[in-house]
Amino acid sequence: MSQFDLKVPERDIDLWAEKYWEKTDRGEEKEAFEAGGRILQGGLSEHDLKENLKKIIHWKSPRVVHYFEDNDSNPPEKIRGVIEKATAPAATVQEAVKALTELRGVGVPVASAILTAIFPDRYTIIDFRALEALGHDAAGIEFYRQYLQFCRELAKSGNVHPQANRAAPTALRALDRALWQWSESKGVLNPE
Repeated sequence: MSQFDLKVPERDIDLWAEKYWEKTDRGEEKEAFEAGGRILQGGLSEHDLKENLKKIIHWKSPRVVHYFEDNDSNPPEKIRGVIEKATAPAATVQEAVKALTELRGVGVPVASAILTAIFPDRYTIIDFRALEALGHDAAGIEFYRQYLQFCRELAKSGNVHPQANRAAPTALRALDRALWQWSESKGVLNPE
C-alpha cells in the first residue's frame, strides 16, 4: 500500500506507543474499551447500550456526544439496529462503518473508534493524528478500509508489539497509540 508514507520509523513504533501513556493515565480509554466489551457481550438494555456507546464516543470526540444523544435522530431501536449490523460476524469493514455513520454524531473517525473499542484485535482508529503520521489529511469509508488493511499488515510485521497491562493490549492498538503520540508531539492542532 504505497499510498501511505509512514512518518514514524518502524523501529520506533513501540517507543511512541509507550510515550502515549506518559502525560496522563488515559482512564477514559480504559472505560471505552470496557464499554466496547460490554457491547460485544450483548444482552444490554437499550439504555445501557446507548450509555456504553456514549462512553466510547466521549473518549473519541467529546464535542459530538450531544449530537449522538438526540433521541429524535438516534432512537433506541435505530441504535440497536445499527450495532447489530456493524457487529454482525459477516459484516465487511465498509458495511460496519457505513452502518455506524447512520447515527447522528458518528462520522468515519468516531465509527472507527466504536469498532476499535468493540473489536480491538480487528479494527483501529483513524483520525487526523494517525493520518498526519501517514502523510494524509482526509478519510472516507473506502479510505478507512485501505488504512485498516495497511495497519493490520504493519501490526503483523513484527515491529509493533501489544502493550501488556494496557486497555486493549493488541498490536493494532499499540500502533494507533504510536501514530497518535508521534503526531501530537509535532504540535499540530486539530484542523476540525
